[in-house]
Amino acid sequence: MSQPFPGEVVAPVELAEAKGIVCIRTACASDVENLSVYFIDLSATSRNKRFSGARADPGVVAAEWIARSSLDNFTLLAELREEGRGRIIGEARYAYDAAARHGEFAISIADAFQRRGLGLQMMTAMERRAIDLGHEMIAAETARTNVEMRGLAKKAGFDDTGLGDWQSVHLAKRLSRPR
Repeated sequence: MSQPFPGEVVAPVELAEAKGIVCIRTACASDVENLSVYFIDLSATSRNKRFSGARADPGVVAAEWIARSSLDNFTLLAELREEGRGRIIGEARYAYDAAARHGEFAISIADAFQRRGLGLQMMTAMERRAIDLGHEMIAAETARTNVEMRGLAKKAGFDDTGLGDWQSVHLAKRLSRPR
């Protein structure tokens, strides 16, 4: 049985082909530097998909996210623990829009850890937290060409709302408490 990690959102899991345990947890102020390094280490393609274009300031992005954290705006991190050290291998940003009455999210997984089920685990953890906060709907927008995100969203139960334009797809899911 694995030991709990501070701020964990779900129980730690072993990740296939990784020699360590993955913990999905809420980001905190001490994660800014490691989150910045994570963004820099993403491939140019993954970084472009995550930020919908080029971003030259991952440190600023990481610091802004952490500074804006609140009950309704949070960042989840997937951290791989190997030999007592942690390394960020995924992140999901969630922000609740009270006027629109739904949460919006964005997610990325380190290139070496894609297609191993980690994205779905992170989305599930994010949804559970949103449900616990009483939120009823969650949405995202992605490029029509981002087939990976569209596939992940479909696996997670999101629908294409038809609200996108010629370049983007708008995805949404109604949240409900498990019975």
